Amino acid sequence: MEIERDIMSALLEWKRRPERKPLIIQGTRQIGKTWIMRKFGEDYFDYVAYFNLDVSDELCREFENTKNPERLLNILRLYTEQPIEPGRTLIIFDEIQQSNKALNSLKYFCEDAPEYHILAAGSLLGVSLSRGDSFPVGKVEFLRMYPVTFREFLRVDAPRMYEYLERMTEIAPLPEIVMGRVGEAYRRYQVCGGMPAAVTAMLEKRGVREIEEIQKSILIAYSLDFAKHAPGKDIPRIAAIWHSIPSQLAKENRKFVYKLVKTGARAREYENGLLWLEHAGLIYRVFCSSKPGLPLSAYDDLSAFKIYLCDSGLLRVMAQLPVDALWSENALYVEFKGAIAENSVLQSLVARFDVLPRYWTSDATAEVDFLLQYNSLLLPIEVKSGTRLGGKSLGIYLNRFNAGLALRYSMNNLRRDGKILNIPIFLADWTEKLLALSSQTQA
Repeated sequence: MEIERDIMSALLEWKRRPERKPLIIQGTRQIGKTWIMRKFGEDYFDYVAYFNLDVSDELCREFENTKNPERLLNILRLYTEQPIEPGRTLIIFDEIQQSNKALNSLKYFCEDAPEYHILAAGSLLGVSLSRGDSFPVGKVEFLRMYPVTFREFLRVDAPRMYEYLERMTEIAPLPEIVMGRVGEAYRRYQVCGGMPAAVTAMLEKRGVREIEEIQKSILIAYSLDFAKHAPGKDIPRIAAIWHSIPSQLAKENRKFVYKLVKTGARAREYENGLLWLEHAGLIYRVFCSSKPGLPLSAYDDLSAFKIYLCDSGLLRVMAQLPVDALWSENALYVEFKGAIAENSVLQSLVARFDVLPRYWTSDATAEVDFLLQYNSLLLPIEVKSGTRLGGKSLGIYLNRFNAGLALRYSMNNLRRDGKILNIPIFLADWTEKLLALSSQTQA
């Protein structure tokens, strides 16, 4: 089953730009980078010349011997049966982090052979780029890829419901049939998360057991990456942070606590491990904002942060949360259901707005789950996993900072209550559209 990915339109825009540079697709392992590059080539080019630098040391060594693009292209032609012609061939360098010289060669392709279309990607490219070795500064473009979103999932799972949401023209309660059917689809999405292999298994109705086996294998692959690619001295600390994530998020206050990683652990010992997981795209680190202001990054309290997983479906499996907990009212599951909901909303916000939110707290009396910088607005956000809307934190924030608008995600219907825009949690991917509709309503 084929899932239409929204990133395809960005790739097509890149292809059509005459001033384009080689494009690097960033994103964590197993989110479909290789598939989307090949699919893009098959759909919009006559030929696809695919080179995987992880499976050929010989090919990596070719980049050691020359920086001249024409000579490199002549060599590459020996490694593929596909013609390499400007304008007609998409050249793909996969797992490019395996060769710093290959990464550096993109500079010379940009300067001396801009007529060729070149895509590059790598599972741990973010880790390689953080080292700064031979990086072609200013000579490449970047495009971030994320796990499959619920919007992409719904487009396949319930096309009529998807079309209805795409055609929304006002902030008004959704029909019951939409709330019911989209809500059911969202629960299925929470089970599989956004990893394409798990999403495909869900859409093909292969059963929860097979979906979870796929997710477990992905988690194992991530753990193996620690041992293979991280500095030796950091491996135990990276693994300890990784395995502590469920316990970090199980607390009512989800602030990262080092003693949950290891008794007596200190921040300076684990900072490199946190950075490695961030650069690998496996976690999001959400800092506390010491004072709500713009730009948000100027007010980060670097000593206080929360960490979330790159995919909420993987988080559920890592935490061994049973599937029925997602729609159960059992009080034992309340805290972690809230964590799953926050993780899901964060994924949507990062993918749609391409920005990492912060959070706000005040003397342990109030906490706003996220702060989102959107143009000149600073939006406080509250996330609820169910329909109960208890809590005073959002009201405290609105009164203290005289905010004009706040967002609340829950399983309640769409509506605007004064300064609070109530959004069904399954509409998080449509947040930007809803903000535009809300501003029209208030105008």
